[in-house]
Amino acid sequence: MQRFLAGLLLLALTLPPLRAQAQAPITIVVNFGAGGSADRMARLIAPEMAEAMGTQLVVKNTTGAAGAIGAAEVARARPDGTTLLLSTTGPMAIQPHFRADLPYRITDFAPICLLGDAPVMMMAAPVSGLRTVPDVVARARQAGGGFNYGSAGPGSIPHIVMAALAQRAGVSMTHVPFRGSAEAIIALLRDDVSIYADLPGGLTANNLVPVGVMAAARTAEFPATPTLREQGYDLVYSIWGGLYAPANTPPEFLARAEAACQRALTVPAVVEGFQRIATPITFRGQRDFAAFQQAELAKFQAVVQAAGVRPGD
Repeated sequence: MQRFLAGLLLLALTLPPLRAQAQAPITIVVNFGAGGSADRMARLIAPEMAEAMGTQLVVKNTTGAAGAIGAAEVARARPDGTTLLLSTTGPMAIQPHFRADLPYRITDFAPICLLGDAPVMMMAAPVSGLRTVPDVVARARQAGGGFNYGSAGPGSIPHIVMAALAQRAGVSMTHVPFRGSAEAIIALLRDDVSIYADLPGGLTANNLVPVGVMAAARTAEFPATPTLREQGYDLVYSIWGGLYAPANTPPEFLARAEAACQRALTVPAVVEGFQRIATPITFRGQRDFAAFQQAELAKFQAVVQAAGVRPGD
């Protein structure tokens, strides 16, 4: 009996403990508020990635500073595969050119996968009477600086694209920042702001009016909505969402997360969910996503300079 027990003990010591092998729960930090497009992307992919990776994925919203606070939280996190970031374009391609005091650097992150990419949609509340981009420009010119537009924070895409339109049209508009797209849409419905430009996901859900799409051509999702180019303003911008880990996260984990991300984006429920938020799925793996982000950084450096925006605007 003693030999039998000793044999069991020896076997137990030579086998790796199951608990140590199991992946700890993973937190996906979304750097904008609950209910917004980035948040909805995260909650769509989290259960599918959890199943593929064999561990729990929890979505956490860390808001503020146009996404910079949530991004900084992940940049400071231990690179052990337990903390990820799901961010849209602003914090990762605009803020580095917009804020000298940004609490992180792009090199603090390891890109995992691009999830989706959609052209920016200009939206108005039905009661506003705004239906076209010339309507917006005329109203802004008449208001003499009293025309308000919402954004997801200073240096976010909704801020930059409207600043670009104001500069291109030669009119003055007042920027009103919020902590995310959900708050900005509420302000739009309350008539606290007159226009909002962002991912088109909130359009149909809130019965908003599409004013113009910032695409090179009309989109399959909104074929009746003219582009800004058609309406006299050659402005083409999109918003993408991507998943990141802290820099120096082990390559083995990054490869697992990339594969899980790619798999999640093929699941019918996820495909349908991205269709509901009018965001075409656009998968890019680690290498392609890193190259794409570098190109976006260069592009938005020129956009920020041309729009003439500063952190206090």
